[in-house]
Amino acid sequence: MKKGWKMLMAGGLSALLLAAAGCGGGGGAKTQDASAYTKENPLTIKFSHVTTADSPKGKAADKFAELMAEKTGGKVKVEVYPSSQLYGDKDELEALQAGNVQVIAPSATKLVGFNPAFQIVDMPFLFKNHDSVIKFWDGELGKKLMSSLEDKNLQGLAMWENGFKVFTSSKPIGSPDEFKGQKFRTQAGKVLEAQFKALGAGAATIPFGETYTALQQGTVDGQENTWNNIDTQKYEEVQKNLLVSNHGRIDYIVLTNKKWYSELPEDIRKAFDESMAEATKYERELAVQLDKDSEDKLRGSGKMKIIDLSDADREKFVNVMEAVYSDFAESVGKEIIDGARQL
Repeated sequence: MKKGWKMLMAGGLSALLLAAAGCGGGGGAKTQDASAYTKENPLTIKFSHVTTADSPKGKAADKFAELMAEKTGGKVKVEVYPSSQLYGDKDELEALQAGNVQVIAPSATKLVGFNPAFQIVDMPFLFKNHDSVIKFWDGELGKKLMSSLEDKNLQGLAMWENGFKVFTSSKPIGSPDEFKGQKFRTQAGKVLEAQFKALGAGAATIPFGETYTALQQGTVDGQENTWNNIDTQKYEEVQKNLLVSNHGRIDYIVLTNKKWYSELPEDIRKAFDESMAEATKYERELAVQLDKDSEDKLRGSGKMKIIDLSDADREKFVNVMEAVYSDFAESVGKEIIDGARQL
């Protein structure tokens, strides 16, 4: 009787172990070919992000879902969760590593803890124009940055953009000297602190949602942001000056779980890559257009004095920032900094 009971237990334990192995624990996909998935029994991919569904990121995530369904004949279903419905900024990276979601698109600055080189987006006056940004991320340097996360079980897929940052202030900001003594709201980050220090200005880390009130009450004199954020947050009501500096970037890095991605059936992975490439093109075009629409709106409102930098005036800011480039050459990487400047 005892021997029979032990054999029964052993058989049950073996069955459980086989079932667990078939589930692909630790974020891995089922090691099956695409024929295992049908419209009635699709592979489900969870795409979690923190912006609204009508943002460029949100619309591009939905586009990715549509493309995946189309290219696989419904054998893959992408569930998109916007506005931190599943995970917020602090949790989504861990959720991706654990395999609880399969795709996220955090701000590049959220990856600094894994690799300080992602501070490249904050490096002031580094990228000359939009084309240089695209060449960087789609070129060898961008690919090198993306692949640097693989030992963390993170696979970089693409850069989705928000746009260039410009400065606004209640006081004049047309030259580096005019920044001295002013205080600016900023996101957290050592590069951003160094940027304002080089200009002789102070920096205060204030949550995005509290920035309008801080500007209105004079807690800070100014801030830095994209045209679209300035427009949608109505900063023109509390700021008199805008400097078209295009000095830094706010961009996203689309990531997937490396183990899960590598175990996808070949034809589904091909559809995944094609869909991501098309969604990336769509997102970038949408972000550029949205920012341009906001720029036109703000220029036409007449509520702010808008200062366009000449090449000579921009060079004055670049010269002031040389100390920042030197200070972060080791952590960000001289190769990356020099490479971006040369594009």
